[in-house]
Amino acid sequence: MARPVLVFDVNETLLDIRTLEPLFARWFDDAGAMRRWFAQMVLYSQSLTLAGRYLPFGSIASDVLGMLAAIEDRALPQGAASDLKAASTQLPAHGDVEEGLASLLEQGFRLVTLTNSDSDTQAEQLSNAGIARFFEAQFSVDSVEQFKPATATYRHVATSLQVDISRLAMIACHSWDLLGAAAAGMQPVFIRREGNSQPGFASAGVREVDRIGELAALDW
Repeated sequence: MARPVLVFDVNETLLDIRTLEPLFARWFDDAGAMRRWFAQMVLYSQSLTLAGRYLPFGSIASDVLGMLAAIEDRALPQGAASDLKAASTQLPAHGDVEEGLASLLEQGFRLVTLTNSDSDTQAEQLSNAGIARFFEAQFSVDSVEQFKPATATYRHVATSLQVDISRLAMIACHSWDLLGAAAAGMQPVFIRREGNSQPGFASAGVREVDRIGELAALDW
């Protein structure tokens, strides 16, 4: 059977969002606030899709930061949202990413991305992380104005590549992303990243790897 096209989530799967923690430690006296912010950002992006509305991910990120500060009775410094946006475009790749992607390309895999970030932000993120060159295409949910795990986001990738969706494999460290990908007909693969795990109800039929380079050894 032909190898699938590998579709990579970007934020946290390829790029290390833990580098944002010092900002949250400064603003909230708690580096763990970064995880609370990220979880709420994902929640509200999905809520907007269910409600039939769309805002760019960066706008949601800024508003959720303000919401979290209000909930936790914190006064954000002037320019906090801009500082967060700038830092979000400077996320480094995880240590296994560059070598793993290079190996996959050498072995003949096709590689693309699919992210909740808008197209311009994604391009800046991947370029700054030094990994843009590995991907033949970069897909964003802004093309369909629905956030993952909406089915339309995954189908858009298949349609654009002119590949049957069953020949796409979604690589992500978020089970909510893989649930949507599997429901759309993609092959789901969970990559373990610090701060993430799979709930039992989401793990059936999902293969797992620890590093990007291990994807080549899966029985496709």
